[in-house]
Amino acid sequence: MVDYIDLDYIPDDNDLIVMYYVEKSEDCKDFQNACTEIAKESSIGTWTDIVTMSAEIANRLKPSIFYIDEPNGITKIAYNKDLFELNNISQILSAIAGNIYGMKALDNLRLLDITFPKDFIDMYKGPKFGTEGIRQLTKVRKRPLLGTIVKPKVGLNEIEHANVCGEAWLGGLDIVKDDENLTSMVFNKFKKRIEETFKVRNKIEEKTGEKKIYMPNITAPIELMKKRANFVIDYGGEYIMVDIITVGYSALQELRTYLDNKNIVIHAHRAMHAALTRNKKHGMTMLSIAKLMRLIGMDQLHTGTIVGKMEGDKQEVLEINEMLTKNSIEDNNLTMLSQEWDHIKPTLPVASGGLSPLHIPKLIDLLGIDMVYQFGGGCHGHPNGTLAGASAIRQAVNAIIDGFTLEERAKTNSELKAALKKWKK
Repeated sequence: MVDYIDLDYIPDDNDLIVMYYVEKSEDCKDFQNACTEIAKESSIGTWTDIVTMSAEIANRLKPSIFYIDEPNGITKIAYNKDLFELNNISQILSAIAGNIYGMKALDNLRLLDITFPKDFIDMYKGPKFGTEGIRQLTKVRKRPLLGTIVKPKVGLNEIEHANVCGEAWLGGLDIVKDDENLTSMVFNKFKKRIEETFKVRNKIEEKTGEKKIYMPNITAPIELMKKRANFVIDYGGEYIMVDIITVGYSALQELRTYLDNKNIVIHAHRAMHAALTRNKKHGMTMLSIAKLMRLIGMDQLHTGTIVGKMEGDKQEVLEINEMLTKNSIEDNNLTMLSQEWDHIKPTLPVASGGLSPLHIPKLIDLLGIDMVYQFGGGCHGHPNGTLAGASAIRQAVNAIIDGFTLEERAKTNSELKAALKKWKK
């Protein structure tokens, strides 16, 4: 019989470490047994003793449960890297986040975080651009990048869509992006949308002298995503957007490799993540997904707003942003594992969902300026339309960066004044 618990074990550079939150079921005799069931089902074991298990296999490949905190429901398991195919995120997750969720021994299981061996880190490219590359591309240095999402999400035709983008850019926003469910529809075809939107972008760049970014959603089967990315590049686009959860990890890895020799930023939208992350006792954390996205090579990633309409508390969002932007992460025992990123560039965090100009002071105070802040309804819902909404957002950011309150700047900025009147509670 293989013993998986070894509280004296000290993980080394050959270990992939996973931290779980565990709730045992009534069928499971104790917490330690629940942890053992996780370790063996995710590696070399099964529900009964088997004659095909040799001592050599067990000694070489068995994982070690080296940390148990039963009062908080936390365990940490060190897996030998030989259990995994290094450059295959799908296989890794099939082990550490696979059958274990269906075991009767558990009522709840949540994958909190993962730490990868250095050999694994070296196999991945990480973001091509990262924060600094995006700053160089956009020429925006001393403030956050500001964007909007075309609204309504779906329904506008290609020319209407392009005109909304134009008003947002003209009002002072840097970025306009498609929403997560707009790809190529009967009323708004992908190729025509690209053609019309970039025509408008070019005119606005010439008029304003500022760099303007369009993020078209290329989400589709992988071969079609490649074709769409190439189409965007041919029209002078510098960004594409992908719905990372719905396209899957293997598609993201292939897309990142395919685009490595092309000059384009990958913006990662996390639509559907809450199906995995929202239950605080089950599934996996957004932190663990974000770590995988940085490793694979997403340049920008939605991480939460703290304020706004989307779920995500302050500690969680701050930890995710710290992991995406720093090269060294400290272990805090309950929610984060240490990680050294070496050559992996930072991923730029994105705050989006239910934001208006009124949120800007708190956003900058909590999250800083190395961010993308996106305003959908908070731009297009302005009483005087998209152009005024975009202007109000830019005015609000300039006010905070310059050391003024929104109310002070609203005295001489009618667009901001109208935004404060509409959204102030």
